[in-house]
Amino acid sequence: MRCPRCGCQEDRVIDSRASKDGAAVRRRRECTACGHRFTTHEEIIQAELKVVKRDNSREDFDPNKIRAGIEKACWKRDVKPEAIDMIVSQVTSSLESDYEREVPSNEVGNRTMEALRQVDKVAYVRFASVYRDFKDIDEFIDEIRSMGHSHGGKASRGGKIS
Repeated sequence: MRCPRCGCQEDRVIDSRASKDGAAVRRRRECTACGHRFTTHEEIIQAELKVVKRDNSREDFDPNKIRAGIEKACWKRDVKPEAIDMIVSQVTSSLESDYEREVPSNEVGNRTMEALRQVDKVAYVRFASVYRDFKDIDEFIDEIRSMGHSHGGKASRGGKIS
């Protein structure tokens, strides 16, 4: 590791700890030249997963894009950052275990929506409206109705949507 203060490449590890439930290692290091202490993180790099978009173009899988979409959907909702981290981690892990090289973009969206649905229904509908590109209010109403039917609950606080 190169020291962020002086640029020296010689350091010693002071402390190592597992993080992310054992999937990563956090290390405290000390530069042998200037004595500056800094932290590094090591984790396994999975095979490069590509996302196949609707137009058949491909781009690198980026969990930060999932996070950004979830954060927008959860804006002004009582969803804790830890819950968002959990969804991103869960979706990323399931995709990496089920797909070796390429994953369809709709699978990324569907898994994200399903995980978000378990955490916050309003955020789920917000995410679904962007992901599925709802064209009018009827599509919103249909989605809300399907949520009520599939979970045995009411479609809204006031009862049915008509």
